[in-house]
Amino acid sequence: MKKISFGLLFLSIIAMSSFAHPGGHYKKQDLSLLHHWETRINNESIVGNYLMSKNDFILIEGIEGKIWRLSAGSITSNDKKYLNTEISNINLKNGINLPLISDRVIRTPWDFHYFFQLALLALIAIGFYFLSVFAYKNNYRKQWQFAFSTMTICFIILFFVSCKKNTPVTPSPGPTDTGIPKSSTSFIDSAFTPYKPSISTSWDSTYFYVSGGGFPNHNMMIGITSWQQQVPLPQAYTGSNHWSIPLQPVYATTPLSTRYNFMKGAVAIAVNGIPIFNALNNRGEDSYAIGELDNWGGHCGKADDYHYHAAPLHLSATSGLMPIAFALDGFAVYGAKEPDGTNMQSLDTCHGHIYNSGVYHYHGTTTYPYVVGAMKGKVTIDPTTPAPENQILPQAFATPIRPPLTPLRGAVITNFTNPTSTSYNLTYQINSRNGHVNYSWDNAGNYHFEFIDTAGTTTTADYHH
Repeated sequence: MKKISFGLLFLSIIAMSSFAHPGGHYKKQDLSLLHHWETRINNESIVGNYLMSKNDFILIEGIEGKIWRLSAGSITSNDKKYLNTEISNINLKNGINLPLISDRVIRTPWDFHYFFQLALLALIAIGFYFLSVFAYKNNYRKQWQFAFSTMTICFIILFFVSCKKNTPVTPSPGPTDTGIPKSSTSFIDSAFTPYKPSISTSWDSTYFYVSGGGFPNHNMMIGITSWQQQVPLPQAYTGSNHWSIPLQPVYATTPLSTRYNFMKGAVAIAVNGIPIFNALNNRGEDSYAIGELDNWGGHCGKADDYHYHAAPLHLSATSGLMPIAFALDGFAVYGAKEPDGTNMQSLDTCHGHIYNSGVYHYHGTTTYPYVVGAMKGKVTIDPTTPAPENQILPQAFATPIRPPLTPLRGAVITNFTNPTSTSYNLTYQINSRNGHVNYSWDNAGNYHFEFIDTAGTTTTADYHH
């Protein structure tokens, strides 16, 4: 009888402990239900739901029962919004009055109303305990069995109620379960403003749109030592063929690495309207390392479309501490400095982090992967493009006006000039001898090319778009 009695008392304590705080037990398949915290501990990301709070600390429960303890002062304002929304829902659901989180400290949740409920539960459990002991000693077998059965049913009900998972409540202003705030269109627009009117911007409730003609506000092509004989031509990144930046980033459950994905199409759009492609070309080679890029980190694709493969860090000279690009998952890309002007902190495998801004962002660097190591945010992949040459949708597309050419071995591009607004002259060198490509176009879509090789032979070609 003593063993049974102590067992019942132990169960009552466990039941009260389970009831005393919200939360639950999560497995790997529950990752989508968990909150992604902007705070990190020992450089480890925290993914879990609010478990309980007491005095000035918060307990967070992750998968497989992992628990993090955070101080109230260590969490960001966005996470405080999430916590207060979660606590408000717990108060409403359970009829209790847990205090919300202030700007500095969390007050103890053991207020009178909450304590009263726990005390009532304890009295009921103790009452059933003594009732079962009395019934057993007086040989009231039926009464003892009734007390024991009733108490067991209560414990089972309390166990399932206390272990019920709470789906994280969306903090304002982001309508997702991630806690990431919706991007400010005025902030994004201010990053692109220095490069207008060469580009134009607009937005709706879902995307921020960037339109342009495919030419940057700097020179191009000089410095390329591995040339495919493509040259920059205007591109119609306008109308419905504009670049689209999601306004509501959502963390990917498993970030997709750019080493094995996205070798087709852009992964980001620079603030001057030029797309940024994977650091690796479609053959899986580092474009910068093999000499395919110019002094600004760009070159032309098979459609004669100019784009970057390396980080356009030179844009910081104009952009200052503002982003130099935005990835197609919605997260900003900064240069060599943090948004507050301090030196760049260590980066994660995605090539980004959360810093004082309180929002995840990438950084451009001079070493691989240069811009994006893996897509931190969720993206939609074109189902017709298998990895590694898969691409993100939506994005703008270039339109070729001539067939792609083949690499010109030994050619080094030494000069690139713009005699008129609709013409360019490119000079290359092979074994100290110069060659030239001079080309122009008109408003009717007629393109004229003049090729002068290193032997002085001239050929021409005309195309219509």
